[in-house]
Amino acid sequence: MTTTVRAALLPSVGAQLELTEITLPDPGPGQVRVKLAAAGVCHSDLSLATGVLRAATPVVLGHEGAGTVVAVGEGVTKVAVGDPVVLNWAPACGHCHLCGLGEPWLCENSYAASVETYASRTSDGTGVYPGLGVAAFAEETVVSENAVIPVPQGVPLDAAALLGCAVLTGYGAVHNAARVREGESAVVLGLGGVGLAVLQGLRIAGAGPIVAVDVTPEKEELARRHGATEFVVADENTAKAVRKLTGGHGTDHAFECVGRSTTIRAAWNSTRRGGRTTVVGIGSKDDQVAFNALEIFHFARTLTACVYGDGVPDRDIPLLAEHVRAGRLDLDSLITDRITLDEIPAAFDRMREGKGGRSLITF
Repeated sequence: MTTTVRAALLPSVGAQLELTEITLPDPGPGQVRVKLAAAGVCHSDLSLATGVLRAATPVVLGHEGAGTVVAVGEGVTKVAVGDPVVLNWAPACGHCHLCGLGEPWLCENSYAASVETYASRTSDGTGVYPGLGVAAFAEETVVSENAVIPVPQGVPLDAAALLGCAVLTGYGAVHNAARVREGESAVVLGLGGVGLAVLQGLRIAGAGPIVAVDVTPEKEELARRHGATEFVVADENTAKAVRKLTGGHGTDHAFECVGRSTTIRAAWNSTRRGGRTTVVGIGSKDDQVAFNALEIFHFARTLTACVYGDGVPDRDIPLLAEHVRAGRLDLDSLITDRITLDEIPAAFDRMREGKGGRSLITF
């Protein structure tokens, strides 16, 4: 038995998304079928669509989602039909070398599902790949039970989608990767969904001052609402402006949430001597960042990447839910546009223009 659903399909890299029907098989052993309630539009989806990140095609993109389990395969014990779940786009295998080192966010096998077809195009039977193993830009999807996390009580199902990427990535960058302490200063460059989540994570950590940086002046109000105490419009003097706001020293922490060499460099230059620069954005392999040998010694800064918030979703999502229930974490304020499947291209355009926060597809 199969199920036919509507999906936003990317036929090939650089092509336009097509709203079409795909056919999902029944979930196999260890799999579940999820009816989507909502899916966030992440910059990584745009990077996959344009070829900055690699994806097998044709593909249904979308990796930040939440919904309800509607069918389970043989042997599934983690969830049951009717359970609300958040989708996990990088489920750890638990047995590879990096999982064994206690770093499941770097799991060597977490992308395995994305290179195998999971559905077919209804019109011609062509195999379809799931974007980042999830394929959330569709009414329903089929994933491994390891790729779903029960939604804790007290979290609205549509907003819970953001826990699956933007919020876990942003909050985790602050609390898992950089381990920001109360009273430490920070700057956040790039105020998309992830950057705004970083701001909330910093506010929860008790950081201060918190400087927000973006190319769009209109984002100042949004930034302050999420925890920023200062705002800087990005230009060639960004680092100088940040240092001026922090006694000339720079911040203890800098979070780069864009994924470009210029902003990585600005984040590094905004960090105090001995501070920490955390790169959260995903950039192009052709975009080179250069440092001279003397500055590395002199400034004694730490430059590090952060993958998926260095998080363990099964552990961290219940923690994030507790912040939501306590009113410390505001998911609704991260959503600046609620859209339908056919409005994804417009959401991509807003990303290119640096407008808004998170666009959320609601089904």
